This record gives sequence, C-alpha cells and structure tokens, in this order.
Amino acid sequence: MTTIRWGIAGLGAVADLIARDLALVPGAELVAVASRSMPKAERFAEQHGIPRPLGSYRALLEDPTVDVIHVATPHSYHRDLALASIEHGKAVLVEKAFTATHVGAVEVIDAARTHQVFVMEGMWTRFQPAVVALRELLTDGAIGRPLTIQADLMARRDYDPENRLMARDLAGGALLDLGSYVVSLAQHLLGDITFLDCQARRYPNGLDSAATINLRHVDGALSTLSIGFDAHGPGRFAVYGTDGWLEILPRFHHPTTLLLHRPGTEPEAIERLPLGLGYSHELIEVNERLTAGDIESPTMPLDDTLEVMRVLDECNRQVGINQAEEVVSLD
Repeated sequence: MTTIRWGIAGLGAVADLIARDLALVPGAELVAVASRSMPKAERFAEQHGIPRPLGSYRALLEDPTVDVIHVATPHSYHRDLALASIEHGKAVLVEKAFTATHVGAVEVIDAARTHQVFVMEGMWTRFQPAVVALRELLTDGAIGRPLTIQADLMARRDYDPENRLMARDLAGGALLDLGSYVVSLAQHLLGDITFLDCQARRYPNGLDSAATINLRHVDGALSTLSIGFDAHGPGRFAVYGTDGWLEILPRFHHPTTLLLHRPGTEPEAIERLPLGLGYSHELIEVNERLTAGDIESPTMPLDDTLEVMRVLDECNRQVGINQAEEVVSLD
C-alpha cells in the first residue's frame, strides 16, 4: 500500500480532530505540522506523536517528505496557503469555507488545474456514510422526484469579535462558516442554483450573525435554509419528493441516521455510523485519489466548490457584507 504523507497548516480545533482521524486512515501518515508559533507546533506534535513540528508555513511547504497539506487556518488565509501549496507541488485539502470569496476560489482552482495538482474542499458532510446512503436512495428513486429541501444549522455563540467565527479580518460570520454546510449539501443533492435570495441579522461589527437562504435549483427544485450563531436549533435536513421524504436526523452535518418516509407506511430508520470522528471519510477520499493519480474528487468536485462559493459570495453581497482574502506571511 502506498503511504500518503500529510502535513497540517494551522493548529486550531479542527486540526486536532483531523490529526485524531488521520490515525485511523490506512496508508496515511501525519509527518509534520506547522504554526507560526513554534511552541504551539511543538505542543501539538507532542500531543499527537508527530515527528516534525515546524515554526512556519514555509517550512511545511518546503518539506520534501510531505505529499499533501491540510489547510486548517481561518477562512481568510485559505487562498494564499492553498496557492502556495500548489506552487510547491503539494496536494491540498482546504477546510470549508474553501476561501473567503468566490474570486479567491477561482484563483485557487485555476492554479490547481493549470499545474495539475490535487485540490479538494474539506466538506466532511458529503463523505459521511449516512449522507452517502441518502444520495443513493435519491438516485434509486426512493422518494420519487426530489422537489424541496428544508434545513437549519444553528450553533449558539456569545458575541465575541475576537473569536475567529465573528472576526472581520478572519472572514467570520454565519454565512461562510455554517452556510457552507447547508448550501453545499443542497447543491450536491438538487444541482446548481439559478436564483437566490438571502436575508441576514448582523453583529455590531457588521458581520452576519444569522441568515436565511432561499434557492431555486436548475430543474426548479427549491431549498429553504436557515443558519445562525445567535440561536439554538436542532440541525435538521429534509428532502421532500413526489413519493415520500427523507430526513437526516440531527445534527445533519455529521449524522448517523436517516428516516425514509413513504405515505401510508411507518418511517424506515437507516443507520450508517462514521469511522472515528467522521473526518476519516474525507481523508480516505484524498488518499485514494492521490494513489490513483487524480487531481480532483468526484464526490467534492471543484466545480461544486466554485458554485457554493458563488452562492455564498452573492449572499454576502445581498446583505451588504464585503469579505476579503488576507495576504499571509509564510514565515
């Protein structure tokens, strides 16, 4: 079996979860982690048994033993780190939201295609076994023609403009963080978007604390999506069709159970448990694609990432928020 050697750039909470699940992936080895704080890199490496802690992103990019870099920094740093990884010939898994802007996503994906380097958005939801089962049921016509999606994703947080989720210079706000989940799965299941309307509530610093997103998809199907950091909610996701409906039981972005409803019958529960914390499935996808010599994933294709970022960008424009990519120092 080919061993794919991983590095992580940015060592926050998500990086910790990725490191734990990488240990479960056959043929994956986490060999290096990088932070602009060497003590932080050393603590992280010691905690996870990683051989090389590095005190700069440049050191990770120039490490000849690293095959693929997981970009786990705040949103506004994603573009520059992804572009630098591509320039150094490293495959890249970029945490969602892929970039802070649609223009930034176009830059990264154009570079990946030009240089024939593998790049994928780290949208773990698409790879969850329960979501894979839902997609197969829809393809098999279990609920007839799917016509409508309703979804919510709330994650109540006290307002703190220093928190990366609410910081302007880190491309915070509910749309990029939570909206990426609901829009990505709706687009995955019902196709590209031909019309959208977005309304938002705002924090004192002008970023969005919550939003509703109404979409019309290419074949006329509709999605109604609600997100927010200022309220509690279950995290439901339902697809309604001509012959029944499917529910992903909360919380839908890392689920274990579906309910299949058909008129006149009792709901059928379908359970699909993830491996580890659930990040393992997207990591397995990257390993398999790199082993096969592919430059993108059929489950999370780059065109889908571009469409999702276009929608999120337009939502931000409609509610008057101007997100921006930050220039990142590699040293």
